[in-house]
Amino acid sequence: MTEASFSERMRQLRGQRGVSLRELAKLTYYGKSYLHELETGAKPPTAQVARHVDEALRAGGELAALAATRQGIRRRDFVAAAGLSAALPQTLLARGRQVGSGTPGQLAERTARLRRLDNYLGGADTRQMYAAEMETTTRLIQNGVYAARTGRRLLTVLAEQAQLAGWAAFDAGDHPDADGKFRISLAAAREADDNSLTANGMAFLAYQQLATGHRGADVASAACETAGATATPRVRTMLHLRAAWASAVAGDAPAADRHLGTGTTLLAERDDRPEPDWVYWVDGTEGEIMTGRCQTVLHRPLRAIPVLERALATFCDTQARDKALYLSWLADAYLDANEIEQACQTAASAVRLASGVGSVRPRQRIDAFLRRVEPHTGLPCVADLRALVAAMPPRPRRNDSTTPGTPSNPGRSEPH
Repeated sequence: MTEASFSERMRQLRGQRGVSLRELAKLTYYGKSYLHELETGAKPPTAQVARHVDEALRAGGELAALAATRQGIRRRDFVAAAGLSAALPQTLLARGRQVGSGTPGQLAERTARLRRLDNYLGGADTRQMYAAEMETTTRLIQNGVYAARTGRRLLTVLAEQAQLAGWAAFDAGDHPDADGKFRISLAAAREADDNSLTANGMAFLAYQQLATGHRGADVASAACETAGATATPRVRTMLHLRAAWASAVAGDAPAADRHLGTGTTLLAERDDRPEPDWVYWVDGTEGEIMTGRCQTVLHRPLRAIPVLERALATFCDTQARDKALYLSWLADAYLDANEIEQACQTAASAVRLASGVGSVRPRQRIDAFLRRVEPHTGLPCVADLRALVAAMPPRPRRNDSTTPGTPSNPGRSEPH
């Protein structure tokens, strides 16, 4: 999402849904004039109002989260603002062992809403919640009574939830836990006979391997093969962009270029099949971000800088973790281009955004940049940057031995 405010996003969603202010007033039971004031920014929404408007416009928690950002609510309170405070599978278990055919759809819809919280929160904030969803769905599968088709759909939901939980652990720096959850997602997706979701689990595992200093390019390429040519265009796009990144980290420029070319070409393809929700964020901006990151790690600054600048212009500061990460890659590209002051200014912007983010990865990237800029310690801009970093809150505690600065961001708001 590129909109910087609740009002802008509300106006855009209302237009996309084809809902007039009068119709929205009937859906939310708020006055038309009051809704107009919310939409124009004349009045700020309360958490309750934001939630009702979010539900009426099927915003999946985005509007609730934006309202919480504007009001300065703590990041963990986004969960309550979006109406996601209790695990739905736990509620369903309390009703008895019989699982109806509509239950997987309910769980999938909720998982989609949870996924969108990652636009604004770090893994340290979402990790416990995502894990609880996964654990209670596991209990539902183990203890429930249901038809075979319902069982396969429940396994698909579990695979998605395990990927979310693994991603949150990854983002929080707990790589052993992330690895375990990604493998659970793979097992569930395979048992559900969902090749695309299996491929997504493999791609997550490839990034896990990269983050812990192992080679992930082979697994990322195998993920593309697992999905095959029959997967939807956005799924194939995402997998090829991830394979491009893994290849770039391995220093295999031809493979990176090949996967980038395939992925960006697929962005223009359309067919009649619905895309899975777990690729909702894959678009032209994501293509530019991944292209810029690949070109940066391959030390091609003249190719990297224009696409990263163009993509970053679409990000608002509420997407603090991702924007900070992408700014760090832009800073690296400027450094490769010998634009030291511009590199430090860009890194400083990343530092300001990263402060307080519930993710270890922005700080890792910033520390890596500081090491790269050490030969220029005599410059005032470097001294200023070091002072800014020194004033940052302490690095989030980590439960693994990953080397700080290891490239480890698998794409925008991904589990994202």
